[in-house]
Amino acid sequence: MKNLQIINIALFLILPQILFAQIIPGAKQSKTVLITGATAHIGNGEVIENASILFSDGVIKQVGRELVITESATSLDKIDATGKHIYPGFIAMNTRLGLVDIDAVRATRDFREVGAMNPHVRALIAYNTDSKILPTVRTNGVLMAQICPEGNGISGQSSLMALDGWNWQDAVITADQGIHLAWPRDYRRTGWWAEPGGIKKNDKYGDQVEKIESYMMEAKAYAKDNPINKDLRMEAMKGLFDKSKKLYVRTNGAKTIEAAVLMAKRVGVEVVIVGGNDAWQITDFLKSYNVPVVLNPPQSLPNHADAHIDQPFKTAGLLAKAGVTVAIAQGESWQNFNLPFQTGQAVAFGMEKEAAIEAITLNPAKIMGVDKDYGSLEPGKSATLFICDGDALDMRTNNLTEAWINGRAVDLDNHHKILARKYEAKYEQLKSE
Repeated sequence: MKNLQIINIALFLILPQILFAQIIPGAKQSKTVLITGATAHIGNGEVIENASILFSDGVIKQVGRELVITESATSLDKIDATGKHIYPGFIAMNTRLGLVDIDAVRATRDFREVGAMNPHVRALIAYNTDSKILPTVRTNGVLMAQICPEGNGISGQSSLMALDGWNWQDAVITADQGIHLAWPRDYRRTGWWAEPGGIKKNDKYGDQVEKIESYMMEAKAYAKDNPINKDLRMEAMKGLFDKSKKLYVRTNGAKTIEAAVLMAKRVGVEVVIVGGNDAWQITDFLKSYNVPVVLNPPQSLPNHADAHIDQPFKTAGLLAKAGVTVAIAQGESWQNFNLPFQTGQAVAFGMEKEAAIEAITLNPAKIMGVDKDYGSLEPGKSATLFICDGDALDMRTNNLTEAWINGRAVDLDNHHKILARKYEAKYEQLKSE
């Protein structure tokens, strides 16, 4: 009886911790992993059937059908993935992941600073590795994210983060890799989503654009002169002019996209268009200036009332076929759970499947300048990948069985699964009563 009481007390103390414990970040890879028998989606458009992948120390060593294995059998962690699929870790761009937990609770939102010109604001130091949203998102294959500040004017600097780690210092992959600018609208809609109004011209558009270009020229002069008295805002802008950072411009209209690109070229910075609803109208222009586009999610309304209702679904495919480097983004935070499925919808409207996979793997890595290490399943690159039972772009078959970030095995449990088990147990109890 005494032993039974001890067991009951132990269960009372331990069970709540099991149900609601924080998910522990993965440990450094200790054994070489060999995955065999899967269909490998390399991320660069190539597919290898019945592929094997070998990785150790967080780095992919071999990929192919017939590998030369030199490790002893006892030092290998073998995974039979026959009938399954392997993908590079999906990359979410232009997101608030880790910067907000509950949209309706202001105290949990940490993605916007006051003021119009804040290039010195760094998103990564606000990144919350304990957010319950992160495990939920990575359950569907999103293993990395470009976390971005938001706001009018220049909102700050984005960083590429791993969706696993003890703190932001552990999770950071590339710090402060881009400056984000909200381009002024030449026209704006009045009203709101429930009662939309008409279109109104922005009479201050010219002055707002002039102010932005003047600020950029001032930053360029500062970077060239490198004065003794430092200005934190201008110091943050210096990376744009030595090409260590890119300028991410949020805008949707064809004319405003052209204006933003031409301004960036005049001041001598590399530009990436974010949003880009009308980018399909100016593909020749974008290609001639070698400008990548990070698109809004396909599952959205068209930018114009007279546009085809399915235009947002077709835009990514049109850009890819025209030779424009395109990435698909979901934006916001928990919504990135649906990033693979939004990408799959682009496939349904004409985009090549492997090109769509590239739009959330290798292309984001290229845009952020980390494609030497991430974005595809190639020897020498980071072992950031996952195994899926079926098609990762299809919500019916997206079921991850294993995942790794830099070779670290990732726990694929999440708060949703924990609650599902809890209430399954409740109804099992009811059945027995």
